[in-house]
Amino acid sequence: MASIDFPHELKSLRSTLASIAAVSDPEALRAKIADLSEKASAPGLWDDPESAARVTTALSAAQNELERVDNLNGQIDDLEALVEMATEDGGDAETLAEAESELVTLQKALGELEVRTLLSGEYDVREAVVTIRAGAGGVDAADFAEMLMRMYLRWAERHGYPTTVLDTSYAEEAGLKSATFEVKAPYAFGNLSVEAGTHRLVRISPFDNQGRRQTSFAAVEVIPLIEQTDSVEIPENEIKVDVFRSSGPGGQSVNTTDSAVRMTHIPTGIVVSMQNEKSQIQNRAAALRVLQSRLLLQRQAEENAKKKELAGDIKASWGDQMRSYVLHPYQMVKDLRTEHEVGNTSGVFDGDIDGFIEAGIRWRRGTGSSDD
Repeated sequence: MASIDFPHELKSLRSTLASIAAVSDPEALRAKIADLSEKASAPGLWDDPESAARVTTALSAAQNELERVDNLNGQIDDLEALVEMATEDGGDAETLAEAESELVTLQKALGELEVRTLLSGEYDVREAVVTIRAGAGGVDAADFAEMLMRMYLRWAERHGYPTTVLDTSYAEEAGLKSATFEVKAPYAFGNLSVEAGTHRLVRISPFDNQGRRQTSFAAVEVIPLIEQTDSVEIPENEIKVDVFRSSGPGGQSVNTTDSAVRMTHIPTGIVVSMQNEKSQIQNRAAALRVLQSRLLLQRQAEENAKKKELAGDIKASWGDQMRSYVLHPYQMVKDLRTEHEVGNTSGVFDGDIDGFIEAGIRWRRGTGSSDD
C-alpha cells in the first residue's frame, strides 16, 4: 500500500472545513441558537404545539450543525497529533494504521457535510412529502412501489428522521398503487428532491409462475412541506371533499366509519387522498396540508420554469427512468444521471441510499439546475 502524504491530506481537510464554515457561518449559527433558545424557554411556548415544535426542531437542527463543524475541527487537530505520534522515532505501524482509519472517517464526514452546503435552494431546508406511484408493469410495479416506500422509510429511520404515513392505496394482488408519507426533518426536501423521477426494477418476477424476467416502473414525487408563513389560501368553493371507508391490503375494510378523505382542487384537478389518520377531521387536515404544498409548488413553477424540476413530469415508463435496480441476471443499482452505482442491492433496498443522494445533489449543482 502506498504511504499516505499526511501533511497534504491534513491541509486538504482543513481547506474543505474552511469552505464549509464559510457557508454554514458558525457565528451566525450561534446567534440563531441564542435566539431560538430564548424562544424555546419562553413561558407558554407549548400553548401552541405546532409553533413550539417548529422552534424546538429548528433549535435542535442548528445545534447539531454547529456541533458537527466544531467537532470536525477538533477531530482534525486530534488526527494531526496522532500523525505526529506515529512518525516519531521512525514510525509506529499500529498508530499509523489508526491514523489512516481516522483519515478515511474524517474524509467521509466532511464529504457529507460539504454536500449539505450545496442545499441552498429556496425550499431545501423544508421537511418533505413523498408520494410513490406504481407505473407500468402490473403487479410487479405495485410490489416495486412498496419496496421503494420501505427503502425511503428505512433511510429515514437510519438517520433518526421521524416519518408519518399519510395515505396508502393497496393493489389487489400485492404491493401498492400509491403511498404518501412525510419525512419530518430539516433538509429532508433538499436531500430527497434528487430522488424524484422514474425508478426501474428488473428481476425474475415472483408473481410469474413461469419464472420470467420482468421490468417494472414506479414514480417518486417529492414536494416541500408548506409552512404557515407560505399563506397558500384555497377558497372553500374550489375544493370538493369526498369521504369514504378506509381500506387495507386486498381491498379489505379497516375502518367501520367513513373517515377517509379525498380532496379535489377543482381549478387544477389535483386530487389528494388521506386515510391513515384515525378521524375524518385529521384526514381532512392532512389532505389540505398536502394539497397546499402541491399548489405552492405549482405556483412557484409558474413563476420560474426551473421549479418544475422539484416535482417534474414523471411518466413511470420506458425511456423515462432515472435509476435502474437490476436483480437479474446480475445485481446492480445504477443512477443514470450521475453514473453512481453499487452492487449491494439488498443494502440499497434496506435504506442505504446516501451515496445516491449525495451524488444527485452534486450532479444537480454541477448541471446548474439547482433551485437557487
